Amino acid sequence: MTTTALKARKEFGKTLASDIAHRLRNEIVTCRLKPNESLKFDALRLSFGASFTTLREALTSLAAEGLVVTEEQRGYKVAPVTLEDLADLTHARILIEVDLLRRSIEKGDDDWEIRVISSLHRLARIEERAPEDYANNAEWKAAHRQFHEALVSASGSPTLLAMRNALFDRAERYRNLSAMFRPRPRDKAGEHRALMQAAIGRNADQACDLIRSHIQTTSDNVAKYAADVIGAT
Repeated sequence: MTTTALKARKEFGKTLASDIAHRLRNEIVTCRLKPNESLKFDALRLSFGASFTTLREALTSLAAEGLVVTEEQRGYKVAPVTLEDLADLTHARILIEVDLLRRSIEKGDDDWEIRVISSLHRLARIEERAPEDYANNAEWKAAHRQFHEALVSASGSPTLLAMRNALFDRAERYRNLSAMFRPRPRDKAGEHRALMQAAIGRNADQACDLIRSHIQTTSDNVAKYAADVIGAT
């Protein structure tokens, strides 16, 4: 690997290990790396040009996030997807997301309202440009994340926000499965608009009910339409 390429990778994720973790995380949550797929060090060294120690650091961080698991005396593999994990993840996400949203509604100022409104506007513009398949659009996914982050950004709890972000990444795999197998698209635009209106209208109870339903619907869709796929992993 050239010095320039190595420098570029370090700048992307501050360290080479964090850069590799970021790239692998993306491969996992988009399901390009399949559940239960072995992560062999020889192949990873060829792909990333990194040492065993650096790769181990990256994989250890992903294991802490629940995206990678260790195989006894065999290294690492992509974490499986199971209905049990989905149910547990959904329960945890709802508990944390509802709490953070309620705090944001209570504490949010004008700048918070602007963040929520502007992030939804960006999301809507992307949907207008790619109405048929926006849920598989990388730009939409980034904007979707930003909208949900904006909703809880005034909560004032860095610890809970860090936990929320890790759970959001884990849930991304299930969101992708839901989008791939459900027979008809959801009205996500309508769900997001209703969330925004309840949040900036300071209707905490309604907003919390909406985010609870928003998260649970994804879980229900996966369990209904992708159960056979999950069971086969």
